[in-house]
Amino acid sequence: MIEKHKQWNENLSFALLGYSTTVRTSTGATPNMLVYGTEAVIPTEVEIPSLRIIQEVKLEDAEWVKNRYEQLALIDGKRMNAVCHGQLYQNRMSRAFNKRVKPRQFTPGQLVLKKIFPYKDEAKGKFSPNWQGPYIVHRVLTGGALILAEMDGEVWPKLINPDVVKRYYV
Repeated sequence: MIEKHKQWNENLSFALLGYSTTVRTSTGATPNMLVYGTEAVIPTEVEIPSLRIIQEVKLEDAEWVKNRYEQLALIDGKRMNAVCHGQLYQNRMSRAFNKRVKPRQFTPGQLVLKKIFPYKDEAKGKFSPNWQGPYIVHRVLTGGALILAEMDGEVWPKLINPDVVKRYYV
């Protein structure tokens, strides 16, 4: 296919054609169909005519223009179908994701450990611990965010995402 990596520009048109003529799972349509209202004519169809190409060749100009206007009138419906398909696809993906999510509920007074991120100042090196604490859950806000307090009662001013804490069992 490509002898050297410097020849990528010679095959770019083929890659773009493949991209615009492939049906997307999220929309159920090709990008070419959503933009132009019709499927692209691939180079093979020009050499070996398909039924669609044969029908278009036999049409007169006025009739072809009429058919094209009808296709363009239907493009909004096709786009709406793609939007609905996309929403169904997103719902399927979120359901599949949410099956594996374990909801964690925190209550004030619980002991938790906070994750130490490698890019923060708290990280000291390769063999340093990944969690610090324990901390006390001071408040739980409506979105699930936590306000933590040190063991001596000093409350942190920053909110903490519950994804970066875990329960601490004594």
